[in-house]
Amino acid sequence: MKIYLDDIRDPPSSDWVVVRTADEAIDLIKSGQVTEISFDHDLGEGKTGYDVALVIEQLAFMGTISPIYCCIHSANPVGAKNIMRAMESAWRYWNKRES
Repeated sequence: MKIYLDDIRDPPSSDWVVVRTADEAIDLIKSGQVTEISFDHDLGEGKTGYDVALVIEQLAFMGTISPIYCCIHSANPVGAKNIMRAMESAWRYWNKRES
């Protein structure tokens, strides 16, 4: 499943499942169904896209989810950079498990 995490915008195509909140994204990620995610950072009130990326990083460290490909469509440059760092860390964990 490909999820598009954004509280306002719609995805560029119908290939994506729209997810409006961080908690909704985290629930789907924990289910093991997510193969790709497109991140927005600022999600209105509450948690951010970075919070979601941190959960992915933690689950990758624990070995409880398969690799998730990502892209970032956020207009927040600092938030996007933080998301990218967390996802790069997750990929280091996934790569260690594969070797």
